[in-house]
This record gives sequence, structure tokens and C-alpha cells, in this order.
Amino acid sequence: MGVLIRKYRGSFLFTGMAKLAIVLFLASLASAFIDTVWAVYLEGFFHNESYVGLFSGFLSVLAFISFFFLVPLIEKSKKSVLYSSVLLLAALLYILFALNRNLVIFIFLSIFLTIIVSIKITTMGIIVKDKSNKKDLSRNEGVIYSFNNVAWLIGPLIVSLILLDFGHSVVFLSSALLLFLAFLLFKISRIKDDNVVKKVDTNVFKNFLEFFKSKDRVISYLIGAGVTTWWALIYLYMPLFIIDHGLKEYWIGIFLFACALPLILFEYPFSKMAGKYGPKKFFLIGYSIATITSLIAFFISSPYAVLGILVFASVGFAMLEPTSEAYFFDILKNKKDENRFYGPYNTAIETGLIFGKITPAILLFFLPFKYVFLLFTGFMFFFFIISLKTKNVAEAKKN
Repeated sequence: MGVLIRKYRGSFLFTGMAKLAIVLFLASLASAFIDTVWAVYLEGFFHNESYVGLFSGFLSVLAFISFFFLVPLIEKSKKSVLYSSVLLLAALLYILFALNRNLVIFIFLSIFLTIIVSIKITTMGIIVKDKSNKKDLSRNEGVIYSFNNVAWLIGPLIVSLILLDFGHSVVFLSSALLLFLAFLLFKISRIKDDNVVKKVDTNVFKNFLEFFKSKDRVISYLIGAGVTTWWALIYLYMPLFIIDHGLKEYWIGIFLFACALPLILFEYPFSKMAGKYGPKKFFLIGYSIATITSLIAFFISSPYAVLGILVFASVGFAMLEPTSEAYFFDILKNKKDENRFYGPYNTAIETGLIFGKITPAILLFFLPFKYVFLLFTGFMFFFFIISLKTKNVAEAKKN
């Protein structure tokens, strides 16, 4: 990260993109805190791995629907105002999570938070795009994801080594504090994005159909969905795997820290290379690594070896994360499509999470946990095949 900052001291460090990166870092650190304990926190309510997966899948279905129904709100709103508002709302919700012990209230809070996060993801993505030149989009996506992944690198470690001793409520309160800081920094930085569409697309069903009329958009959608399908395994089922195999809860943080490390090391250089040479080969290599590692995990009996091989898979996802989103923007034809279709595109996040959460939950009713790895082998191979159909768009060749 230090090399990255020094290299772009003149053109990046004091720009709006740098401010956005720091705001995103704080928001992502809050999310990393929560996700480190989320699976175990849910298990405390439901006391069953399958129920944990099914409820998480339900939230993903809700988020999927929200991305489409929120299109009019996204289009007619100033993105900077909307983003700062959801930061503040999410912070308040985390405080309520910390205080609540009732299952019904927890469910309602989770539903509201899911909708808020959908808005947060969409608005930040559009702000980053609007603040980027076309030729610098992949580079800026790489910078943003690098800061994001630093948060996901240190977040689980902080939770496991410090905050976990004080209980889950302190984790939620700490996350709320981080979001308040992100909100204040965003307001102080005076980042503006007044990208507003005058004629709002209110027909949700029409937007859905229009998005999927384009073969290129469908392919980019599936490529993005594959990434979050994998993270459902890592952040929902692997913490349960760790606890089930008798390892201490702090191992969850260590494992998630290790999974984020390859992203920090390789995501930025891979994103620059993809912008120069085109993304197709990176999609193919990334998904082939994920396919092979999940297959190996199926045959390994040692829990430590399983954790180790899945950490290696993150090298593949360092090729996929920023590249997949930049690819979506590269295939769009105009700014109106950006406002209209970026929200629907973000449902790829939830589509991946739905498959990555619900399908293993159903499988676990009938088969041992190790078959989850075989299931993900099939998922990752499918996305490898889809990658063969992508275009090799090289941003460096554009004017």
C-alpha cells in the first residue's frame, strides 16, 4: 500500500479518489468487523447451520429485489447526499444490533440493514465511476479495492485479537463508530456527485428485462455473481466449519485475515494489467484457481490444510474483484445506462450470495459438510465456462 501511495502521490494522494478510498476503508472496516462474527452471531439465534444459511439467503433475496426497486431512488438522488445518509443510518442500526436480544427485532433490523447496504453499494460504485476518467477506471477500481481489502485484512484480526474478548455487542458498537467517522470524513471532504437523471425509470420489471436483453451485460453479470458466490463460502460457512472442527473462535479472524492478504498484494497490479491487456485471461485464470482449490479441499481431511488451500484461492479472486466491475462499465454505451443499469448489475452480488448461501444450506440437510466444497467446485467451473464468452476490452487502447 505504501508503494501504491508513493507512486501516485502527485496524481492520487490528494484527489477526490483518495478521499473516497479512505471513506470506503472506514466503511469496509466496519463491515469486516461485523462479518467476522456474523455467522456465529446468527448461529446463536438459530442454533443450526442450515437455518443460518437459509436466513442469510433470504436477506440476499431481499437485497436482490431491493437493487431493482431502488433504481428510481438512485436515479433521482444526488449520489453524494444519498451515500452520506445511508452511512449514518447504518451506524444507527449497528447500535440497535448491539442493544437487541430479541429474535423478531433482530429479523426486522436485518431487513432494514439489507436495504440500506444495497443503496450504499450502488451509490459508492457510481461515485467512483463518475470521478474516474475512462482510461483510468480499472486503475481507480484497483485503488479503491486495495483500500477496501486493507480493511478486510486487518478487520478480522482486530476483532479476533481485541474486540472478541468484550463480546459481540462491542463489535457492533465499534462498527457504528467507524461508520460515524466515515460519515464525518465524507461530509468534511465535500465530495460531490450531482449525477441525477431527469426522466426516472420507474418501471422495475421493464428495467429488469432491459438489463438482461444485452448478452454482454448478462455475461458481465454472471462474472460478478461468481465472485460473491465464493465469498459466501468464506464468510458464512467457513466460520461454522472452524467452530464445528473444535477450533477456537479467534481462528475465524486469522483465517479471514489470511484470505484478504493475497487481495492486498495482488489486486492492484492485476487490475492495472487487466486495463492494459484486457480482462478475459484474468477471468479464466481466477476461476480456474477457485475450481481447483475447492476440489482439493473436498479431498483433504485436516481442517488446517483446508483453511490453507482456501487462502491460496484468494490469489484467483485478486484477479476477479476489481476486473469484473470495471468490465461492466467498459461494455456500457452511455451515462444513462450507467444510472439505469448499475443498480440491477449489483444484484449480481446477491445472486451469487443466494446460490452461495441457500444451496449449501439445503445440501447440509442431507450430506456432510465436505460436500459443500464439491458444490463450490461445480459453481466455480460454471463461471470459468462463462468467462470464455467475455470480450477482451483493453482500456489502455482507448482514447
